[in-house]
Formats: sequence, structure tokens, C-alpha cells
Amino acid sequence: MKSIKITNTGGPEVLKLEDITLEKPGADEVQIEHVSIGLNYIDTYHRSGLYPLQLPTGIGMEAAGIIKEVGSNVLNFSVGDKIAYAAAPLGAYSTHRNYTSKNIVKVPDDIDLEKISSAMTKGMTTFYLLHKTYVPKKDETVLFHAAAGGVGQFFCQWAKSLGLKVIGTVGSDEKVEIAKKYGCDEVINYSKEDFAKKVLELTNDKGVSVVYDGVGKTTYDRSIQCLKLRGTMVSFGNASGPLDPIIVSQSLQPKGIYFVRPAMNQYFTNSEEIQEAADMLFKQISSGNVKIEIFKKYRLEDVVQAHKDLEGRKITGPAVIIP
Repeated sequence: MKSIKITNTGGPEVLKLEDITLEKPGADEVQIEHVSIGLNYIDTYHRSGLYPLQLPTGIGMEAAGIIKEVGSNVLNFSVGDKIAYAAAPLGAYSTHRNYTSKNIVKVPDDIDLEKISSAMTKGMTTFYLLHKTYVPKKDETVLFHAAAGGVGQFFCQWAKSLGLKVIGTVGSDEKVEIAKKYGCDEVINYSKEDFAKKVLELTNDKGVSVVYDGVGKTTYDRSIQCLKLRGTMVSFGNASGPLDPIIVSQSLQPKGIYFVRPAMNQYFTNSEEIQEAADMLFKQISSGNVKIEIFKKYRLEDVVQAHKDLEGRKITGPAVIIP
């Protein structure tokens, strides 16, 4: 049994592979043998210290595997069940772990464990963005940044299944076609064009009702420009760095903008909320509305390179770690 641990925050080199020994699972836990582990940008926030953690710690929020043992209080899961999860406590970067049963869900037989391990965080993020944080109506136009990335591919497909018009932004010409493939109606390369100007042009100067922004620092000001009167700014990530302090009188007040900063732990506080999101995600995958294509697979001992590739924007789709 092996696990990735960090004893101090910093660059990818702080990720260390260690041998571990597990005790029997606690009364409310199950012991999982991981088949596949999801690689997510939030993992770099935990590793770097942007999202502070008590050290030393494991890392990784998302994985899929097989239950090998159940605690004495666990009644709704059995040895041999296919399961997946996307929640704290961290520690998914491991071959095996003991994990609280309240945060896991059974995976339907028709869904591949490698694919779902790459989909839980991205899919459940998409669920709360579209069904909880701001709920757009059919034919509404939305703007999504980094549309060719991991969350972007899920979001754009899911949004199209709801009848939305999706404008996406990307950072290179090669990503334009990726974003179109996964459901964007219009794609803007923000390294070449002023995306705010283009969005206003595409909407006849009305602006969009909502911007979903996981990029952060470099896109905030122009995202506000893209919004119509009483529009909603959904800031859910920091890929380009954390936001500067917001001057309400300058950015929000002129158009009565609603600003929200959502996170997964605010929407998935109990097993019922987790199951609701997972059921919707499984339905989207089984129906073919959301297609998953694994972009790259890494070995557990290669997580340093995986994080370098992630931060170097070399990963243009779901990626997994195979223990």
C-alpha cells in the first residue's frame, strides 16, 4: 500500500510517495482499493498552500475503486461494491485508504471506474454551478471561461443538454476546436481577442446573464463587463491566481451585479446532497449527454510530472492517476 504525502507546501516536488499500512476501517468507514484517481486543478491549490491545510497531509479529493472491508456501522455498502467519491478528507492519491462511508456513492455497472474517477469533481462542480448556484433557463446565453479544460468540457456538454447557448473562452487556437467539440456555440481565444468586446458583440451589446469563471485574477474585470444589468458573476476558481480585492462601488454597483463564490463543500454537506448530484451525473453520462474521453493517464509515482503538466496547461481534458 502506498500514498502521496506532503509535509510542507510548495511546488510539485513536495509530493512524496510513501509506504503505508492501514488499520481496519472505523465503524463508519470502508476500506477502498483504488482503481483510478482523479487529477484536478484544486489539488495544486492544496499542494501550494493557496488553500491552507494542516500538515502533514495526504492529497487528492477524488477516486473510484472497490470496497475491500466495511466498518461495523456500515449497512448500505458491501465488500465488492464499485464506488466513487469527490470530497474531503484529502488522501485520494493512494493505492488504498479508509474513508467515511457517508461521502461515497455506488457506481452503476454501465459506468467505467476510470472514467468516473475523472468525472466526480468536475461533474459535481458542473451540477452545482448549473442547478444550484445560478440556474439558467432554456435558451439563455452563458459565458464559461477555460471551456476546453476539464470542468469546461463537462460544463459545456451539460449546458447544451439543458438548451443553453454557451459562449466559451480559451487560451489558444488549438483549444478552440476542443471547446466547439464539447458544446460551445461560440468560442473566443482571449489571447488574441478582447473577450468582453466580443461577448457584447455576440449579444447585441446586451451582455450575458451569468459568467462562470474558474480562471480568476486575469479575467475578473472583463467578465464584469460582459454581464448585463443585474447579471451574476460566479467565481469558482483561481487558475490564474486569486482575485484582487473587489471594490464594490466600481465593479458591482454600477450594474447591480450579483457576486457569488461557491465551493463544493457548501453544496454537498450530507449524503443526500451528494447522492442527488451523483445521480444526475450518472444520468448525464449514461444518456450520452456528457461524454468522457480520458486525455492522459499517470502512474502514482509520476504525480510530480502530473502536477507540472497540470500547471503548465498541458492537460486539455480529464486526466487520471492509476495506482
